[in-house]
Amino acid sequence: MSEIGRILIVEDDVSIAELERDYLELDGFQVDMEHYGERGMQRALTGDYDLVLLDVMLPGTDGFAICERIRMERDIPILMVSAKKEDVDKIRGLSLGADDYIIKPFSPGELVARVRAHLSRYQRLKGRQGGAADKDEIRIRGLLINRASRRVYMNGHEIIFTTKEFDLLAYLAMNPNRVFSKDQLFDQLWGMDSSGEISTVTVHIRKLREKIEPSPSDPAYIETIWGAGYRFKP
Repeated sequence: MSEIGRILIVEDDVSIAELERDYLELDGFQVDMEHYGERGMQRALTGDYDLVLLDVMLPGTDGFAICERIRMERDIPILMVSAKKEDVDKIRGLSLGADDYIIKPFSPGELVARVRAHLSRYQRLKGRQGGAADKDEIRIRGLLINRASRRVYMNGHEIIFTTKEFDLLAYLAMNPNRVFSKDQLFDQLWGMDSSGEISTVTVHIRKLREKIEPSPSDPAYIETIWGAGYRFKP
């Protein structure tokens, strides 16, 4: 992440985009705006951005398609913004790799706080603040997690993860046998009040199991402790 932080806003409502830009710039961020889906996607893929603030309903290519495409090539936080409150839309966005889903209308202060929280945690979880070299690699029964390069291998074959999927997997693997509730995981990795957003953790656990478990319905790595949360089995 750059020292200041460059943010791309992809939002077709010019007045909303300008309001978001003004508050983020007041907080010290460098901000660019794009109002059309396809152009926003190209700028997100080619620009040197630390975070993308992405509206769902856009002319041309919608936010879901853009989020999925960015995740194929970039490892940066994506915050989706929408007036759609249905859980199915939240779950879809999170499943495609979004790090957060913000419902309109929201206060500018909340937006800035979420942006700062995601950038801070992304930087910290990438290990840029140091850490022991012997913790950079975690090897467990054919699973290799390289925290320095943020790459994961299963029996020698690389598996592609979104930003938050990797963060969650690495955090659980670094704390084997410890049971974490959904609220604890949300607070640690997303850093905000999980009220109404607990499905975020459930979605990410399901995606992890689909990618690393030989049998997702009978997990060998990420165990559900009913009534308590999740535990990584060493």
